[in-house]
Parts: sequence; C-alpha cells; structure tokens
Amino acid sequence: MQEDQLRTVRVGLLGCGNVGDALVSLVDAEADAIAKRSGVHLAITRIAVRDLHKKRASSGLRDRLTKDALDVVQDPDIDLIVELIGGIEPAQSLIEAALRGGKSVVSANKELLATHGAHLHDLAAKAGRDLLYEASVGGAIPLVRALSVSLAGERVNRVLGIVNGTTNFILTRMAETHEAYEAALAEAIRLGYAESDPTADVEGHDAAAKTAIIASIAFNADVSVDDVYRQGITDIDLADIEFAQRRGYAIKLLALAEREGDGAQESIAVRVHPAMISNEHPLASVHGPFNAIFVEGEHAGELMLYGRGAGGQPSASAVLGDLIDAARGLQRATTFLHPVRRHVRFRSMAQLHSTYCITLEVVDRPGVMAAVAEIFGRHGVSIRSMEQVGLASEARMIFITHLALESDVQTTLQDLKMLDSVIRIGGLVRVIGDGDDA
Repeated sequence: MQEDQLRTVRVGLLGCGNVGDALVSLVDAEADAIAKRSGVHLAITRIAVRDLHKKRASSGLRDRLTKDALDVVQDPDIDLIVELIGGIEPAQSLIEAALRGGKSVVSANKELLATHGAHLHDLAAKAGRDLLYEASVGGAIPLVRALSVSLAGERVNRVLGIVNGTTNFILTRMAETHEAYEAALAEAIRLGYAESDPTADVEGHDAAAKTAIIASIAFNADVSVDDVYRQGITDIDLADIEFAQRRGYAIKLLALAEREGDGAQESIAVRVHPAMISNEHPLASVHGPFNAIFVEGEHAGELMLYGRGAGGQPSASAVLGDLIDAARGLQRATTFLHPVRRHVRFRSMAQLHSTYCITLEVVDRPGVMAAVAEIFGRHGVSIRSMEQVGLASEARMIFITHLALESDVQTTLQDLKMLDSVIRIGGLVRVIGDGDDA
C-alpha cells in the first residue's frame, strides 16, 4: 500500500510527562518515516494531562490537550489508547474503559501491571483487543517481546538481571569512587537518575514490580508484586562494596525468577535483593544507569539483553514499538494472543538455599569469634571464609558461608543480635554465580 493510501491511526495519549512528551515529539517528527518503515501512519490527536499550562518540550500541543482523560478514552474518533499516567488509579479504570470500548491499549505502567496484570489481560482477551506494555520493564530493552514472542516455545528456567538503573548507578558509583551510599545517592539525584524521594528505587519496589511482570511472562504464571520477596540497597555500605571487590565480586541489586520441577512438582521463586555476583558473570560488568537481563532457557541456553532501562526517549521508543504493533493489528483485524496465566506454587524465601555474605561489627575482645562461630554452627550454617578488620576498640567481621538454607541464616542472625558483643549486623548479601549458589 502506498503511503498516501494509508489510513491514519489516531492515538489518544493519557499522561504527558517525560515519556509522553518524548513520544509526542517522536511521532510528530517521524510520522512519515515510521509509515515508510512500518506501513502504519500514526497521529497523536488528543492528550489528557493534569496541568494544561505546564511547559512541555513538544511544540504544537495546546490544541490537543484536555484535562478529561475519560473523554479521550470514549472519543469515537480515537483508535488506540496509550496510558502513561502511572499508578493504580485512575489508570486502571481508564484502561478498563478503553478495552471495554473496543480500543487496544499500550501502557508503561509497571505498578498496575504487576498488581492487576492478569485481570487486565483477561479483559483484553474478552474484548478481542491488544494490551501491550514493553516499556514497563527495561525501558528500550525488548524483553517483553523476547520472552512472549521470540522465546514463546522455550522452557525458561531462570531469569536474572539488573532492572533498576538508579540503584545500579548508586552501587557503581560507590565501587568506582569509593563514596559512601549517601554521597552516591545525592549524585544520582543531582544527575536526574533518582527522584527527590528515591524510596521506590532504593527499597526495591520498582524492581519488584518489574520482576513480577518478567516472571509472569517467562513462566506463563499468575505472579503479582505481592509474590516477590524484596530487599533494597539501603543497608549496603562502602565496606561491603570494598570487601566484594577484594574477593572478585560486584554488588548489584538483582531481580531473580527461577523455575524448579515439572507438573505437580513445579514451583517458582521470585525475588529482588542485593547480591555479590562474580566478576566473571556478564552482569557484573553492567555499570551506571544501564539495565541487563540474563535469560537461561532449556534449549536456547544463556541469553543477555542490555541497554538503557529508563528515561524519556528510551521508554518512548519502546512505547512506539508497541503502538506500531497495535496499529498493525487494528488494520489487519488481528491481535496478539493473550495466554491464560497459570496458578503456580511459590517457594518462599525461607525455603531457598544460597551462599551468604554476613557482616558483623563487634566489640574487639577475646572470645567474640568463638561465640559467633558457635551460633553459626548451632544452626547448621557453615563458614567458608572470614575476614576481620580492626576498628579501634571494635572490629568488623565479614563471613562468607557455604550453601545454606535461608531460614537457618535468618535464625542465626536473630541469635547474633542477642550477643552483647555484637554492635551491629550489616546488610545481608547473597552470593550469586560462583558455583556454590542455588
């Protein structure tokens, strides 16, 4: 079909922050080039925003702006909806209204999809419409499409990766400049990699939502953010980073989704936590605000996807890819298949085995090591190595364990807190990728 014969697909945009603004600029400037490459002519014709007078990078928006998002959704002249509001409400109600009204939806809303993704997929399937959300995980990295399309026939056993650029920047900064956590966080905020309130990033909420979405697709399972074990990086200090470096590791906030068993014995474990990862592992070399996801398949083997995981332009690129797919489906009267998500059994964190790095700050006096070792032994947690550093009248003990059960390690930590010689227990860091981890 010639370009001048293409029907324009009219898009309603809900939310015009950094990603929305970048998307409008991209579509306005590249509409003709997009049409030549994809056979789809797009036009963002209506945009719902909270503040009509806010200054925006895109030009020529004023005539398209409205504060009435539901009116955009219900507009009969709008063919597709892009939701970039974020959060649960009103985003969920608007997406539901769009699907029930016969409009496909593109979203970047990780919080909503990680909480109510199964419900929204069911609604899209009943409506015979698309629900696409590549930008919800990994920014411009085409992970959702890789897992749901390219690896649709693959048994994926494990996905692990770095899915939050803010925390990766902070941990990289600490490793490279030997700044304390607080200084590295302040730099991340200054450069725009972190929000003024970084809680969602540094406490692992953002990564947990993304991990729930990844696990849902990788294992065709009904996984919500409540099923994800979460630990952030706020307890990681410079001593942990430097110890890891001396031992040939990097500390990363890792997302892990793992499958075990078959049939009635199948179970999955989904978690986000700091981990020491061997410098020999490809993820150890992912620096700054970049993301990377490592996929282990039964037949495909090991694959890694790498790129910018956030930011207006990378995320807008991912949204545009989904938008083109949805528009093509509209023109061809086809949609992506909506898999029926299975209910699966979850393994709790307490049931998992790992190798651990445990840091104690203790009073430096005779008998402390023996008391500490006795508690480790009492709970069956075997010590592989120990390093002690003097700190005036105190000392820092750093232990690496052999493979141990999480519940045994947690009980060990509780008993260590009761010792009057233990001043502080530092961040618990699990060790991944050294041949002695689960």
